[in-house]
Amino acid sequence: MQVTFSDAHALATDVLIKHGVNAKHAAIVSDHLIDAAAAGHAFAGLPRVLAIVENLKQRPPAKPITVTAKSPNSAVVCGGGTNGYVTSLVGIDKAIELAVQSGVGIVGITDTWFSGRLAYYVERAARQGFIAMHTANTMARVAPSGGIDRIFGTNPIAFAFPADPDPLVVDFGTGMTTWGDVLLRQKLGKALEPDVAVDLAGRPTVDPTEALDGAFMPWGGHRGYGLSLVVQVLGILCGSATIVEEVSDCGFFFLVFNPELLMPLGQFRASVTKLIDQIEASRPADGISKVRVPGRSSAAKRREAENAGTIEVDEAIFEALDRMRREHAEA
Repeated sequence: MQVTFSDAHALATDVLIKHGVNAKHAAIVSDHLIDAAAAGHAFAGLPRVLAIVENLKQRPPAKPITVTAKSPNSAVVCGGGTNGYVTSLVGIDKAIELAVQSGVGIVGITDTWFSGRLAYYVERAARQGFIAMHTANTMARVAPSGGIDRIFGTNPIAFAFPADPDPLVVDFGTGMTTWGDVLLRQKLGKALEPDVAVDLAGRPTVDPTEALDGAFMPWGGHRGYGLSLVVQVLGILCGSATIVEEVSDCGFFFLVFNPELLMPLGQFRASVTKLIDQIEASRPADGISKVRVPGRSSAAKRREAENAGTIEVDEAIFEALDRMRREHAEA
């Protein structure tokens, strides 16, 4: 079903506030979720409210977000148990601030949980003329290549570079699937794709519930495993556990720097834009209509949604959230 931006934002915000999130933080989360839905990432949109609420029910109230260490080009942030949609916005903005001042900004965040699409944060920096990288090691769900035990999170990594008309954004998880997608499929009664997960005994499964009890497979075999390992180590650098067995023991790493350290921004932006154009103009393989560039489809979908003023929301998800809002209103 199609829902207006304002109605979707109000629904998500109301539900979060009714479950103890302050109004400012609820609006930050909702901004992120609506953008994710507009960009075509349904599992990262309003369905995440359900997962956030479930997590909030199991957590003590969040403490203030604090900066525990800083230098002219770095900062360490303790999230105080605040959700990662909020702390990650603090993190990227602090990294941008440091990059404005010194050319490079490095920020690590710990004691936080869930953060949504990493692309959202690095794109924010790239729109201001910076190059950005962001990694997040998350709760252990992914087995190493050749194993069946959960060691890594889905451990996403994202990069963004200034370009026209939109930044070049590369954002991917290092697991064969994501926690959010599996949860969504479980709620909607949909099977997983083959070969993305194993059950507790290590047998391949397409059942979301069995996958949540078992392990996801690493994307790209040993190469994806290697990238996941890098993300895990950067998380440890930010203060995470070596293996994240509690959702808030993760570590978020942000690196933002000014391309003018190496090249004038205008020249760099023009060169990245030219490269994108050259890739899209290159010859597609048989059966492929066009060679795609990461992030361009999401940007196009976002513009289309903004023009229409609506986002697509699964009816079951909308009804579940609306019921939660009404139940609290009646309580």
